[in-house]
Amino acid sequence: MHVAEQVLAYLRENKERLLGQLKQFLAIPSISTDSSHKEDVEKAAQFIISYIKEIGFSDVELIETKGHPVVYAEYMEAGEDAPTVLFYGHYDVQPVDPLDEWLSDPFRAVIRDGRIYARGASDDKGQVFMHLAVFEAFMKTKKKLPLNVKLLIEGEEEIGSANLYELLQKERAKFRADFVVISDSGMVANDQPTILYGLKGFTGLEITVKGPNRDLHSGLYGGAVRNPIMALVHILASIKNEDEVITVDGFYDDVAPLTDKERELLNRIAGEDYEKTVGVPETVSEKGYNAKEHTMARPTFEINGIYGGYQGEGTKTIIPSSATAKITCRLVPHQDPVHIQQILVDHIKRVAPKGVTVDVKLEELSARAYMVEPDHPLIQTAAACYEKAFGKETVFVRMGGSIPVVEWLDQIYRIPIILLGFGTPEDNLHAPNESFPLNSFDKGMETLVYYWLKVENK
Repeated sequence: MHVAEQVLAYLRENKERLLGQLKQFLAIPSISTDSSHKEDVEKAAQFIISYIKEIGFSDVELIETKGHPVVYAEYMEAGEDAPTVLFYGHYDVQPVDPLDEWLSDPFRAVIRDGRIYARGASDDKGQVFMHLAVFEAFMKTKKKLPLNVKLLIEGEEEIGSANLYELLQKERAKFRADFVVISDSGMVANDQPTILYGLKGFTGLEITVKGPNRDLHSGLYGGAVRNPIMALVHILASIKNEDEVITVDGFYDDVAPLTDKERELLNRIAGEDYEKTVGVPETVSEKGYNAKEHTMARPTFEINGIYGGYQGEGTKTIIPSSATAKITCRLVPHQDPVHIQQILVDHIKRVAPKGVTVDVKLEELSARAYMVEPDHPLIQTAAACYEKAFGKETVFVRMGGSIPVVEWLDQIYRIPIILLGFGTPEDNLHAPNESFPLNSFDKGMETLVYYWLKVENK
C-alpha cells in the first residue's frame, strides 16, 4: 500500500477518536484576553504538549513569556537533506460574548448538520489539531515524518501576539526553517480549495479634538466657539473623497499597480452577494477597481468608531468639550506603517480648523503587508494537493485582513510562508456559534498528507 494510502486509512479508522480528542481540546476555555482564564490557557498548552509527546515528538518544551506560554517542539530525524518546516498556530480563543446567542455551550463541542460547533473550532484549535493528527498518522504508520518539523503554537494570537515578536528575535536559530506553514485562514467558499498568497498590513490612529474646557450651552456659545464634533468630522471627511480615493499626500506613493495577470487571477473568484450576506444594496470601491480588487489588493482607510457629546435619549443642546475617532488603514506591499502614520498625522494637523486642539495617539500594533508569488513551487505544490483532495481547481486570493506574525516571520527569516487554511465563510469566527465543517476536517487532513509527501524531497 502506498504511503499516502496507509496514512489516510489510519485517519479514517481513527476519525471518531480524533474528533473526541478535538472535543477535549475545544472544551478548554483558553480565552487569552481574560485574566480569569489564565489557568485555562495554560491547560490548553499542556493539552498540546501531552498530545505531541504521545505522537512521538521527543524535543518538547513550554516556553514562558511575559504573558501566555508558547509550545515548541521539533522533529529533526528526517535528516539533513530533508527540508524543515515551521508550523505556526495558536491555542488561545476569543471571548464568547454574547453568550445568549449560542445555540449550544461554546465549550462543549457538538456536531450538527455536518459541522462541529464550539469556540475555537475553526480559529484556530480545529486547524491546529488537524496538523497534529496528520503527524500522528505518519508516526503511527511509518514510524517517522517525511520531513523535519518545528512546531510553534502560541497562546496570545487573539491579543495581538503580544510577546511573540520578542521571542522570535531572541531565539532566531531555534525557529529557523526552510519554509513556514500556517493554517489560520480559510477558503473563499465551502469545499473550494483556496491559496491565500497575500495579506494586508495594518496601522491606525486615535484622533481627539478638544474645544472648550467643559460642555457649553449651544444657544449661548453657538457661533462663537468651534464645535469639536464638527471639527472632527471636517478632518475625517478630508481624508477620503466620494470616489473612495484617499486624499492624503503620499498615501499611494509606494503602492504598486495591479497587473493584468493578477487582476485576472483575483477575478476568477465568484463575487460575494453583499446584499444577501451583509445587507447593503450595492458596493462602493476605489475608482477604477471592483470590490474584490479593492478588498484584496488595494489599501483602505476606515473610521472604526466615533464618539463625543450627548448620547442619551432626546436632545441636549450643547457644544461638547471634545470628540474622538478611531481610524485604521489596511496596507498593501511596500507601504510602511510608520510612514503612513506620519503622513496621516501631517494631514490631520494641516487641515485641523482653528479654535480647537488636536491630539493624535498612534496605534502601537502595526504590521506590514505580506505577499508571496503565486507561482512559487511550494505554492503550486499546495494548490495541486488541495485539488487532489477536494476535486476542484484551486483559486488564488489575497486577503484584506492582517496576521502580524506572518510579517514578522517574513521580516526575520525571509522564507516562504504558505497559508493553508481550511475554514469557510460560514464559520462565524469571533462570533457566536463558531463552527468548522467536518468535510474540511477530512479533506484538509488529506491535503496535508499529500503536501508533506510532495515537499519531502523538494
